[in-house]
Amino acid sequence: MSLREDVATTAERNLDEAARHASARSARAGALTEDYVEIIADLLESDGEARPTDIARRLGVAHTTAIKTIARLKRDGLANAKPYRGVFLTEAGQAMARRVRARHQTVVAFLRTIGVRPEVAEIDAEGIEHYVSEETLSAFERFIASAPRDSD
Repeated sequence: MSLREDVATTAERNLDEAARHASARSARAGALTEDYVEIIADLLESDGEARPTDIARRLGVAHTTAIKTIARLKRDGLANAKPYRGVFLTEAGQAMARRVRARHQTVVAFLRTIGVRPEVAEIDAEGIEHYVSEETLSAFERFIASAPRDSD
């Protein structure tokens, strides 16, 4: 291999690696948004309201952190807030919450299918659901569908 070819190959590998890292950073930022939307949806369903204090408590963050992130959700068109009434999801926010829940359920089902205990599957799915590709989720779903069922 010539020096020119070696340099070109190295540059190509570096670009591929940079793209993977950029994708991971983007997924981390998206994971935060998805966690907030999911918590807001859960609170609205269980309590009828999603107050910033409750959101912060559920996510284990400071109240001011929750307020800043809620402001970003509002700016991004995923949520709105009414004075003295908490946070509500827009149609876009509700759609995101449904997608996140479906991803979570698929990951949990896959992990359970391969023998992971329920409590561990729930914990692990909380991280995996944000980073797994659609291609991998589809593979999970195919595996789940083809797996033998327990008789109990």
